[in-house]
Amino acid sequence: MDYPKVIDYISDWLKSYAEKANCKGFIIGISGGIDSAVTSTLCAKTGLHLMCLEMGIHQNPDEVNRGMEHIGWLEENFENVSHLRINLTDTFETMRSALPNNAQSHGLSMANTRARLRMSTLYAVGQANGLLVAGTGNKVEDFGVGFYTKYGDGGVDLSPIADLYKSDVFAIAKEMDIVQSIQSAQPTDGLWKDERTDEGQLGATYPELEWAMEYKGDGKGLTARQLEVIQIYQSFNRANKHKMVPIPVCLIPSELK
Repeated sequence: MDYPKVIDYISDWLKSYAEKANCKGFIIGISGGIDSAVTSTLCAKTGLHLMCLEMGIHQNPDEVNRGMEHIGWLEENFENVSHLRINLTDTFETMRSALPNNAQSHGLSMANTRARLRMSTLYAVGQANGLLVAGTGNKVEDFGVGFYTKYGDGGVDLSPIADLYKSDVFAIAKEMDIVQSIQSAQPTDGLWKDERTDEGQLGATYPELEWAMEYKGDGKGLTARQLEVIQIYQSFNRANKHKMVPIPVCLIPSELK
């Protein structure tokens, strides 16, 4: 892949889309991870307004520090970048306290609620400023294993890097000289109080999942680990298929209309 040309292509695509939509630019949540760093830099390169939001909810300080380091780097290199810090911890706790006990104590439900609260914040601020919400999902997450929150970080206006594998995202980060702390950090969704990584939750690395996504064979001659990775990939793909297809619509038969 010709990464310098891909970078220009995505930035041009972003600018064209925003101008056709009669929007002033983009808004993006900065997590301290590689995907949001690359996506925000691609948005900044359009020359249109980019607003970066840091939205902590019981956030790991390392993630916050990486995110703010990246925002500082963006603002040093692009005059069209601004940022807001909105601490959503109290808002999240207020919402959680209003829910039934079994929802409050359900770890995955509350993790996804964090993502949905951030999505609502991005749209509230973005709409008030005429900005499009830029998604940060990559190809494996969006179309392979469905590793994102439905109507959370999956709730966006456009997806600039969704046709790039995670390895491509890292390569583009290197090409654009993204801050080293982000390039070196273990990928994490940042939705938990502990320091669990994407690999820890998925049970496979991104390169392994990329391989499984492309594999078209019958499994003959594969190692035990390769077979395990295919099983992991297929399991996530089946379980999260509802995120990757249109919402089911009950179509009324013509004879009943």
